[in-house]
Amino acid sequence: MLTDTDAASLQLQSQLHSQESLAATFDGGVQYAQATPQWYAAYTRSHHEKCVAEQLQTRTVEHFLPLYETVRRWKDRRKRMELPLFPGYIFVRILLQERLRVLVVPGVVRLVGFDNHPAALPDVEIEGLRSVLGRGLRSEPHAYLTVGRRVRIARGALAGMEGVLVRKKGRVRLVLSIALIRRSAMIELDSADVAAI
Repeated sequence: MLTDTDAASLQLQSQLHSQESLAATFDGGVQYAQATPQWYAAYTRSHHEKCVAEQLQTRTVEHFLPLYETVRRWKDRRKRMELPLFPGYIFVRILLQERLRVLVVPGVVRLVGFDNHPAALPDVEIEGLRSVLGRGLRSEPHAYLTVGRRVRIARGALAGMEGVLVRKKGRVRLVLSIALIRRSAMIELDSADVAAI
């Protein structure tokens, strides 16, 4: 017996399959096929990012779910938790014609893009974010910034990365922004390591 979620998934799968077969064959009368996988942002249902990551892992889809560590307090206890750095989003690296493998995962709503066409993220943004988080630097979500003083890290482990310089609680921090999903992350660093662009 099919559940509502399974039925909706099958319906979406059949619609996307017909659209993909047309898109893979012709795009404005020109033969089209994407040669290399690219990063896309997948929008998920609220609080489903980790479940989606587990499903993508079992389906062998390359993905990246940036997490940060925080302490949550309740009346009777404190608990360390790992939460998504960009709530509601997970990044997937796929060929565009294979997007169905991601869209049928329970919890995935859509791939982020424009006019119903998924938009690829620049590899440097994702690789830069992976590099920062891989070094164990303290990070946390931050409001998306478009204005402010842009700086480039001149030396240290993150040399060459760019972002917006902010101060919080007397500490210098760099805000890294991903324009497509309009989300940012804040990373602590030493003020001597940055130079204005």
